[in-house]
Formats: sequence, structure tokens, C-alpha cells
Amino acid sequence: MNPALRTAPTRDPAWQGRVFWLLAIGVLLWPLGVATEFRPWVLLEPDNLRISAQFIASFWPLVHDGEFLLMVAKETWRTVAMATAGVTLALGVAIPLTLISTRVLSISALSGRMARGPFWLRQAVRWLLIVLRSIPELVWALVFVRVVGLGPTAGVLAIALTYSGMLGKVYGEILESGETHTTQNLLRNGSSRLQAFLYGLLPTNAAELTSYTVYRWECAIRSSVVLGFVGAGGLGQQLDNSMKMFNGGEVASMLLVFIALVAFADRVSAWLRKALG
Repeated sequence: MNPALRTAPTRDPAWQGRVFWLLAIGVLLWPLGVATEFRPWVLLEPDNLRISAQFIASFWPLVHDGEFLLMVAKETWRTVAMATAGVTLALGVAIPLTLISTRVLSISALSGRMARGPFWLRQAVRWLLIVLRSIPELVWALVFVRVVGLGPTAGVLAIALTYSGMLGKVYGEILESGETHTTQNLLRNGSSRLQAFLYGLLPTNAAELTSYTVYRWECAIRSSVVLGFVGAGGLGQQLDNSMKMFNGGEVASMLLVFIALVAFADRVSAWLRKALG
């Protein structure tokens, strides 16, 4: 055997390609950093470090008296209730819109070309889903706070509208990307759209649909805390009140509770995915 073939290369043969792509990514990201005025090095300036240290120090000691913890427990439960009610209402809107907008459930599309009426109806529903999910829940909350007043009702309605658009879009993509042969056979043999969905599409996609729904519920818990900053109730509103009063101990205590709440939601989500898997 040729000795030259047994000699290990002294440099990575692909290093030129890696350097090229790193430079290309840097060139592409540079205008983004300029547009966003992204200057992370200002965090290391002495004045900023001193202010940050003072702000973090204000979080100690934690507030843990009984009256405060009872209030936090009530608001935490209200936050979970807000997220759960919002997602439940979102499902009530998203499921019918998904059934209408899903091409797989169209009887006229079995011939290869959907009829004009059903086609435009599906397009209208899909545009409605785009509008619902394009408007952030924070904007919906600001609107509903003016309509129904301060409190969790505004948060529930805000989550319901935005999440109905998200759920409807992803549900439709899941149903149309899965196996559709059984569904089409059911429709060709006289089954209704609802029967084709229940016995064709749903059994093959139930696990993925449920997994995404649980994930959205977990996201809704985080969103419900943010909505509290605009008066939509829950733990976020109490957190906003404590920050305005410069009560760092209360803020730190509620942040720890919120971290525990998100961790709990994550565990519940993982357990449900495992059970369905």
C-alpha cells in the first residue's frame, strides 16, 4: 500500500466551505444587526453593570408572608383557568373552521377540481384564520379591556381569538399532510364529511393533533401572564403592580412561582405526549 494513502490529512478538507458559509452568514446578519441597533457590548459598560447589579439586588429578600402567598396562589390558579378557558373557546372556533377549510374533506374535489362555491368558501375561511392569528393576543386584550373592563374575561377572549387562528391553520396542515386514502374512499362511498373526518382523518392524526393542542395550552399559560400587564388579570397583573411599586421581593417571588408553573405545564405536556405516543 502506498504510504501516502495511510497519512492522515493535516487540515480539514472542508474548511474552505465552512469558512465561506460563516462569512456569508455574517454578511447576511450584519444589516439585521444594524437595523435593530443590536449592541450587546453596552451591557458590559461600568454604569450599566452598576445599574443591573442594583436592580438584581432589589429582588432580595423574597416576600413569603402568608397573605401574599395566598394571593399569589389565587392569581396562579386564575392564570391557569384563563389559559384553559381561552384554549377551549379557541377549539370551539378552530375545529369547525378546520373542517370547512380542509380540502381533503371536499366531495367536489374528488373529481380532481373543486367546485367554485366550495373553493371560494374555503379561501374565505383560510383568510379568516390568517386574520385571527395575525393580530397578537396582546392587541386583542387591549381591545377587550376597553369593552368588558379589567379582568380575566379580556384575557380569555384574547387567547381564544388568536389561538383559534393558530390551531385552525396547523390542524388543517396536519390533516392534509397525513394519509388521506381512507377518507377519500369513505367520501366516494357516500359517507358525510363528518363521518369521513371521524373515521378516516381523526384516527390517523389524533396523536399529532392532541400533541399540538397541549403545546398551545402550554403557550397560552405564558401568554396569559403577559396579558396581565395590560389589565387582563391573573398573575401578570399582580406582577405588573409590584414592578410599578418597585417591590423587587414580590416580583422575584412571583417570577419563581411563574417558572414553577411553566415547568409544571411542560411536565403535563410531556406526559400527555408520551401517553398518546
